Amino acid sequence: MTHEEKAQVSAAEAGSEGAQDAARQARFGKLPERVRPEDTVEERPAVAPDPARDTYNADEWLIRNVG
Repeated sequence: MTHEEKAQVSAAEAGSEGAQDAARQARFGKLPERVRPEDTVEERPAVAPDPARDTYNADEWLIRNVG
């Protein structure tokens, strides 16, 4: 490769570097939108609610234990 060919290749690389810089600036030139801390937490119950657990009936208790 002659000196002249090297100069043409380096000029082409410089042009592509400018295009690469522009593409990089377009992609990474600004920060992403802010994420609020409230949006980073997911709240779920530790266990599934048991519908039979809270079905206390005082009359039934009296019939079973007193009667």
